[in-house]
Amino acid sequence: MPNQFSRTELLLGEEAVEKLSKSRVAVFGVGGVGGYTVEALVRSGIGSIDIIDNDTVSLTNLNRQIIALHSTVGKYKVDVLSDRIKDINPNCNVKAYKTFYTPETAGEFDFSNYDYVVDAIDTVKGKIELALQAKASGTPIISSMGAGNKLDATAFEVADISKTSVCPLARVMRYELRKRGINHLKVVYSKEPPITPNESDETASGRRQIPGSIAFVPSVAGLIIAGEVIKDLIK
Repeated sequence: MPNQFSRTELLLGEEAVEKLSKSRVAVFGVGGVGGYTVEALVRSGIGSIDIIDNDTVSLTNLNRQIIALHSTVGKYKVDVLSDRIKDINPNCNVKAYKTFYTPETAGEFDFSNYDYVVDAIDTVKGKIELALQAKASGTPIISSMGAGNKLDATAFEVADISKTSVCPLARVMRYELRKRGINHLKVVYSKEPPITPNESDETASGRRQIPGSIAFVPSVAGLIIAGEVIKDLIK
């Protein structure tokens, strides 16, 4: 009898779909990249998913984030996404954390409970801590590098951090991870040189440079990440 994953079974097989239904994935950061990762993971049949983000939907998210609508502005992203997940698959077990992931909050999460971890956060300190925790627990992890200030969605690649080039965030991560004894990390990154964004009202007032963004770049990075997670889980 057809079910919502019947078309997935045609490609992956019943055993693989069953395995996905028993898998638990944690996605840290559910914005432009992570939101699309969650969307694809849930539509692929992941049975349990933890979503971690302390941010609320803002007006400037509307250009690229799947959960950003005028009706969701001001709401916590994980709350909006939890409702969306349940609407896609009512049987999916969702745990939402309104947490800003840092070395100080890392103790809230036991990585040994996860079959896979997705790093889609922005801060270098947080990304490094995610890699450290994943290594300590032996949990597979994939990390998103920079998706801002880019226009070429075809320039993304999946690689080990040691093989990356061009991407400024990947360069910083390589250096910081090596200092901590981590030489390998699966990442999604782009070789497209970052574009210098136009000056905004925020930067003109002396605030840090705000990265530019577009609908079709972070979404692609998020979907690539989801694809890698699914492929790795059913190996």
